[in-house]
Amino acid sequence: MQKILITGSSGMVGKNIVEFEKSKNYILLTPSSKELNLLDKNSVEMYLKINKPDVVIHCAGRVGGIQANMAHPVDFLVQNTQMGLNIIMASYEARITKFINMSSSCMYPRYAKNPLGEELILKGELEPTNEGYAIAKVTSTRLCEYINKENKEFHYKTIIPCNLYGRYDKFDPKHSHMLPAVIKKIHEAKMNNEATLDIWGDGEARREFMYAEDLADFTYFALENFESIPQNINVGLGHDYTINEYYKVIAEVIGFEGEFVHDLSQPVGMKQKLIDDTKLKNFGWKYKISLKDGIKKTYEYYLKEVLNDK
Repeated sequence: MQKILITGSSGMVGKNIVEFEKSKNYILLTPSSKELNLLDKNSVEMYLKINKPDVVIHCAGRVGGIQANMAHPVDFLVQNTQMGLNIIMASYEARITKFINMSSSCMYPRYAKNPLGEELILKGELEPTNEGYAIAKVTSTRLCEYINKENKEFHYKTIIPCNLYGRYDKFDPKHSHMLPAVIKKIHEAKMNNEATLDIWGDGEARREFMYAEDLADFTYFALENFESIPQNINVGLGHDYTINEYYKVIAEVIGFEGEFVHDLSQPVGMKQKLIDDTKLKNFGWKYKISLKDGIKKTYEYYLKEVLNDK
């Protein structure tokens, strides 16, 4: 059985990979940040030397929504860059030949034409609201390319997911992405019998959100077909929805019957961020969970795990 190190195994992406049904076919290493401090290169080198994984899946990172990125750009740039460089270079030096780098579609240029193809990386200005995080992700992605270019024996591949949501997501508005924040917001509005609820901007910006369990499914599909994974591959739905449509579906699932009011003074980020799924289709994989089913599962998790935890 292959031994796989999953960094960030307590986060949404990592935990979904750890709990996915196919995980039983592998030996998983899921260290805490105390056992493996990714900000300390010596800690990373020692961990790899002792545990000798066959594959590394790098999911760890400082993550958050627009508010968190705008409030702490230094941390988002520095911490994510250090983590990426430390784990990639330590793996390379330990001669681990298989590496999956989890990146983000935020590293595509803000004015790029949609759908966003993998060749667009560094082809234009980044979105200012999460620029620090995006620069860190571009750095790790390019480093994996360079390693493979210098030495074909090292298959250091980058997965570029669209926006994600699902079990183990963060629901604190200061740190969460859009969908969990909206689930919490609409749930509370229903509980408080509020007649109206605000939406940032005009609600016409388009976003592509995939249920995190689908990314876990893709990850194991990639492990089973490692050498044929493209160097950089977008993973998503291949279609998107408006912010207004997300609010509508979430309101239906939760049972909120109030009206939505648009707050045009708030930032909205990029107008559209839709990945090009051509390489993904050619690789032979497709998502399985619909938006409504994903929202239902996420809301159930919020009710059972998040609210009951308090």
